[in-house]
Amino acid sequence: MKETWSPFPWVCFAMCVGVMGTALISPLYPLYQQAWQLRTSDISMIYVVYMLGALFGLLFMGRLSDTLGFRPVMMAGLLLGWGGTLLTMIAWSLPSLNIGRFAVGLSSSLIVTSASVGLVHISRDGASQRIAMITSFLLAFGFGLGPITGGITGQWLPYPLITTYIPSLVLGVLAVYALMRAEVKPHAGKVPLGWRAFVPRLAWAARHDSLAFALTCACPFFAFGVFGIYASMAPLFLDKMVPWHGPIVSGTAIGVILMASAMVQLLSAKMSARWCGFFGLLAVVLSNAMLVFNFKVGSSVIFMIGVCAAAASHGMCLLAGISMVNRIAGPTERSGLISTYLVCGYVGSILPLIAVGWIADHYGLPTAITILGLCVIAVASPVAVWFFLHPRMREA
Repeated sequence: MKETWSPFPWVCFAMCVGVMGTALISPLYPLYQQAWQLRTSDISMIYVVYMLGALFGLLFMGRLSDTLGFRPVMMAGLLLGWGGTLLTMIAWSLPSLNIGRFAVGLSSSLIVTSASVGLVHISRDGASQRIAMITSFLLAFGFGLGPITGGITGQWLPYPLITTYIPSLVLGVLAVYALMRAEVKPHAGKVPLGWRAFVPRLAWAARHDSLAFALTCACPFFAFGVFGIYASMAPLFLDKMVPWHGPIVSGTAIGVILMASAMVQLLSAKMSARWCGFFGLLAVVLSNAMLVFNFKVGSSVIFMIGVCAAAASHGMCLLAGISMVNRIAGPTERSGLISTYLVCGYVGSILPLIAVGWIADHYGLPTAITILGLCVIAVASPVAVWFFLHPRMREA
């Protein structure tokens, strides 16, 4: 008789392993830049291509778990991510690297959406709020583990552009095997797979909630944007800001943002959406102000303040945003509004980085970061006040 494993811990493990590989590359950007003579815009484009893959998966494959069940989709995501990581490891040029990163981005969407559905499906007590918190924490932990692992291996192991990816590949094989052995009941809500499952399903709130939803979508836009700057550009500008150098420094900084974001969400769980969004957007302003200011003074203390503010902004903005989506959405429009909400976050990661890369190529990275930071400060400050004062954000 075939031995089966309890599904919950292994689905959690597979989700962490799957998203861990997405950010492994972040501390290695300076090494790629040096080895391949890349421009700043090339570095930003590597991250943008990854985000485009994630956005493509969200738009066109976000509902596959409803039609096929979560385990086949999660298996496909793990295998696709494994192949993308392998291609990234053996990449011989920028185009081949970008193909691997697109595959990894696509796999991350499949893994995140299927795991979110799967944890609810296999939960015995149906405690949706507890499962939501577990999912949020595990995702942040897995994403944070990636750059820390990449920083350690990139700093001290030989041939870092190859050896860094080996732990993720080994763990990926174990995750696939564990998911195959896990005992999962058939998904009762499955429907036949058709072309409609691949049609993007975005929505907007009713007219009376339109402004409130726009302010809500500003939360992931700024949260994803701030993290995107640190994840893609931090390895390039850290040498100008702190006395420590190497992949371990940037990898730890990026990982700390994500893991601290998870802790912020846990600590802020009982805070009202109004205050949570207000403080989160103010933290966006503070993190960008510290980033701009630190190009002038190069202080490690100011850098750490900026990192803490980035973590707080990421955690509180996402928590306030998803709380407001649940408040605004009716039963029949929740999935559409969540998709729109996440798309705004991905756009917030993509557009600013394209602009930063172009400006940095022509005028230098300090100028690019300064322009972006000042623009974010000018826009996020009034949005924070507007979010706080809007009557829809008050407790029901």
